[in-house]
Amino acid sequence: MLYFGLANALFMLRFALSSEQRLRQQSYFLVLIGLFLFSSFRYMVGCDWPGYYNQYLIAENIDWSYVINSREPIWWTLLWWIRDMGLPYPVVNIVSSAVFFIGVHILARRQPDPLGFMVLLFPILIVNMPMSTIRQGAAIGLVCIAFAAFIDRRQIWFAFWVVIAAGWHTSALIFLLLLPVATGKYTKSRLAMLAILAIPGILLLASGETAEIASSRYIGTGKEAFGAVFRLGLLGLSTLYFFLFLREKWMQTFPHDYSLASIGAIGMGLTFLLLPISSVIGDRLGYYFIPIQTIIFTRIQYMPFRFNRSLHCALPYVGLLFFFFVWTQYSELFQQCFIPYNSWLFGFPGGNSSGI
Repeated sequence: MLYFGLANALFMLRFALSSEQRLRQQSYFLVLIGLFLFSSFRYMVGCDWPGYYNQYLIAENIDWSYVINSREPIWWTLLWWIRDMGLPYPVVNIVSSAVFFIGVHILARRQPDPLGFMVLLFPILIVNMPMSTIRQGAAIGLVCIAFAAFIDRRQIWFAFWVVIAAGWHTSALIFLLLLPVATGKYTKSRLAMLAILAIPGILLLASGETAEIASSRYIGTGKEAFGAVFRLGLLGLSTLYFFLFLREKWMQTFPHDYSLASIGAIGMGLTFLLLPISSVIGDRLGYYFIPIQTIIFTRIQYMPFRFNRSLHCALPYVGLLFFFFVWTQYSELFQQCFIPYNSWLFGFPGGNSSGI
């Protein structure tokens, strides 16, 4: 019950401070630091812990030619540096978590409710990414910085951060397809141009080594991402909710970042459509859109609803808490990967610092 209890406490804190904006701002930094420590100092927690530990061991014997020619050079440089410094494997989690939380903080501070943004990230994104799939977690943090550049209409910086994110996890390259609309001029003609450019862009990505590996691993192999149907289902429902209830209100209330919200909503819907092709690929891409989904959720309270305003505001919190309760209590994979929770914040359990 630790994880669900923590999520419940975070949600209750947010609602207790609903009318206290100053306290919400102060509490946000405490929550940010607390979640970083909870994530980065975990010990033998997370489904990908053994896999990344094996990569950490491999890094001792690699040379710079391998690093430079690898698909994720930043990731392998980090592993090589940590091994060269004689640091234990769990230090990898500190660095990757720091990248993730710095990125989401940059996006969170642009929100009218940073605390709400951060607590809504916990049940799905934080538990699955910096607490498990750390490479993609770091990439998502960097893509969040790219989203901030997208809002500011800074195309070069948007492209820069996407490329840096791809140095951790090549899946981030897909967001270069948004470059034509990163100027903020979101019109039907530009959207049509984006769709046209997306065709060769997707084909180019699909012809690369990363796509071949993903296809061989995940398409037609019977491998499934457990829980993907629910996570992608939430993204699909979020798309419908945005276009049915929020699109026009958003244009009036938050015109500056309407492009990011609307294009992000479209992307959420597209990841759901990937579910029949490969739940793993759809799930991996879907995680990148959770920060935009969370922006949408936290802005609901600022929308000019005429009826059922309280219901609309509470819906994301209730829905995510219910999803998280079912996942933590009934998923065997969650039980295997995340329970028990151990931390090395005050020393390694049993004096073992190897990671296994």
